[in-house]
Amino acid sequence: MKMATKTGKIDGETSRSKRTIVASIAALGSIVLASSCCLPMFPFLLAAGAAGSSAFFVTIRPFLLIASLLLIAFGFYQRWRAKQCSRRPNPLSAILLWFSTVVVILSILFPQVIANLVANLLAK
Repeated sequence: MKMATKTGKIDGETSRSKRTIVASIAALGSIVLASSCCLPMFPFLLAAGAAGSSAFFVTIRPFLLIASLLLIAFGFYQRWRAKQCSRRPNPLSAILLWFSTVVVILSILFPQVIANLVANLLAK
């Protein structure tokens, strides 16, 4: 039996919303790792190891992209389940999920354009 919290929400509702947020953040994290093959992250901190890490991430990039897509799908599944259970999804999770979806799709379709854009922003 589910218990209501002080805010009147059911315990499962907040945990599902948190899982949706975690899935969105994890998708963004895996996209950052997948794009690091084109643009080494934090070159001022990892100057010596950047080439090695970039070479490593090039080899696992397809797996990271698949993980990103699966995590996005999991996030949408969590939102769908919340609606099926007559629960109102958290607006923050909706914004983060759609932002993650756009970033993942753009990273898959235009990896070099995004790498050039980030490189130009970091060069300034």
